[in-house]
Amino acid sequence: MTLSWAELPVGRAVRLTGGDADALALAVNPLPDRSPAIAVLAPPGPDLIDTALAEIERACLALFPAWLPGAEGLRGSGGAGPAAARSLALELSRRTSHFGPWLGDLAERALTGGPGRRFPVETRAAGLAKVLAASYGRKAAALLVRVPPGLSPSDEHRLVSGASWLAQRGRFGVWLAGAELREAVERAPVGTLEPSTGTGPPDSGVPGLFPALTYPAVAGRPHPGSAAERALEAALATRPWAEGREWNRRYHPAPLREPIHPDLLWPAERCIVEIDGPDHRGAAKFARDRRRDVLLQLDGFAVLRFTNHDVLTDVATVLAQIATLLHTRRRG
Repeated sequence: MTLSWAELPVGRAVRLTGGDADALALAVNPLPDRSPAIAVLAPPGPDLIDTALAEIERACLALFPAWLPGAEGLRGSGGAGPAAARSLALELSRRTSHFGPWLGDLAERALTGGPGRRFPVETRAAGLAKVLAASYGRKAAALLVRVPPGLSPSDEHRLVSGASWLAQRGRFGVWLAGAELREAVERAPVGTLEPSTGTGPPDSGVPGLFPALTYPAVAGRPHPGSAAERALEAALATRPWAEGREWNRRYHPAPLREPIHPDLLWPAERCIVEIDGPDHRGAAKFARDRRRDVLLQLDGFAVLRFTNHDVLTDVATVLAQIATLLHTRRRG
């Protein structure tokens, strides 16, 4: 039986069949409807548990305050911010199944950048799964692990054992994709490789190479893993003409068409700005971008595309071009 992303198990480690690892990684960004919150882990080192928890913790720190209600206005490492973040986390833990001391420590670290306290690995695993899920408003979290080819029997055994531990102790769904495994592991055939408008990981390198961990953007915010998106938002925040923008929001052109997730949207002016990493130079993604731009233009949108390099090295020119487009649309 072919399963959709929403039907794949959490709390278990399974081997995905029915698509290669690159296609599967593209298909979960943006998140499919009703799926868990899914992060993609590039080929891990010899210890899957340590690698996965360290990378997911970094992601959760970057995603703050999406997972902590009431913390949106907290800024900086000084003043009352860290204490307020810890207080909000402890209050949240009283209403939920979070472990308060660990959650408070994570919230304070998100503001201060400090090293934090040491907690048992089981506490970290369970807590990080809940925080990752909460960041996207999902009920559970899953880890799509890209299995590299050529693993020795011992490395393969450690990988499968680590996947089972993360599933059992952290309650993650751990979905293994890529190279075949000799080690016995439950198999789950996947047929849902859409939406084809998937963006893939931000700031990834040449096609086929990915950062250690990739995860989707949170609707309404620049992607914390994209330096270019964060830099552009910092520049736009000081320009009154940039009001009305929405980061990483879903646009649904028609009931029978797939939704589109532009990087940056001005809905009133029907303007879209895309920030492309090097992975957009690959043939498949380049063609998909062109098809999507045509559909948007037929719907009356103007689309501007910039590279990460454009934004990070000459943001003034990027701002000038966006401003010109917005002023033109507003006059028209």
